[in-house]
Amino acid sequence: MTNPTTITALPGQTILDIERLVDAPVDAVYRAHVDPALMAQWVGPRGYEMEVTRYEPVDGGAYEFVHTDPEGQKFEFRGSFHSFLLNERVIRTFEFLGVPGHVSLESVDFEDVGGKTLIKAHSVFQSVEDRDGMIASGMEHGVVEGYERLDELLAA
Repeated sequence: MTNPTTITALPGQTILDIERLVDAPVDAVYRAHVDPALMAQWVGPRGYEMEVTRYEPVDGGAYEFVHTDPEGQKFEFRGSFHSFLLNERVIRTFEFLGVPGHVSLESVDFEDVGGKTLIKAHSVFQSVEDRDGMIASGMEHGVVEGYERLDELLAA
């Protein structure tokens, strides 16, 4: 069974919060978030291919990846890493290159809950319009399916 994904975006705020319980230990969930070979297997919606074109998992490092949908349309993303706390937190920026210049700051926390992992992602956007634009883009679909794919990857 898949655990529910909670996405919270209160009206008039620049914040987007996502919470998801994963039936796997923190070290495995953290590794799936920071190992580009594993990320490529679960990040984003089903049917999309993901290519990680740059990945420097160090403070100050950068990342870039491309999602390709079944019709061949490409969606490019990039950001910078700000800090890593092993099995606890990753802080990074995030930018969708389809709408360049709209950068959010994200923290992803990993909390042990009796051998399972509670993921808490907190994003701060530059404006309410940026945050609402991200939501309107269909990101919820990709987040929910991505976490379902993460469940499948970690169960294998």
